[in-house]
Amino acid sequence: QVQVVESGGGLVQAGGSLRLSCTASGRTFSNVIMGWFRQAPRMEREFVAAIGWAGSLTRYADSVKGRFTISRDNAKNMVSLQMNSLKPEDTAVYYCAAGVTSWSLAMSTTSYNYWGQGTQVSVSS
Repeated sequence: QVQVVESGGGLVQAGGSLRLSCTASGRTFSNVIMGWFRQAPRMEREFVAAIGWAGSLTRYADSVKGRFTISRDNAKNMVSLQMNSLKPEDTAVYYCAAGVTSWSLAMSTTSYNYWGQGTQVSVSS
């Protein structure tokens, strides 16, 4: 049974940092793209960041570029999201996703096969 579990969310003041982690189990994920998405109240789920299987390819939403960094450790089936200079508009539930094999689908909210339950990130002003 495949499981994707996020951790590391919390409450932080604007300008602060948080690090999200995602651990996947039940199969190997070293040959698929993994990504982070977020969903704020009354908003659609949106793409945040994605990383290729070797870790050399990354993509970011314009809204987080330069502030967030995605990384992965294939030996641990883990992907992380370092979030710096957080803003109140970053407040959302953050989801880890895995399973896309085509880089052209890395930003798609409907193409990933596996999703975590989400972790809440709240940024106060």
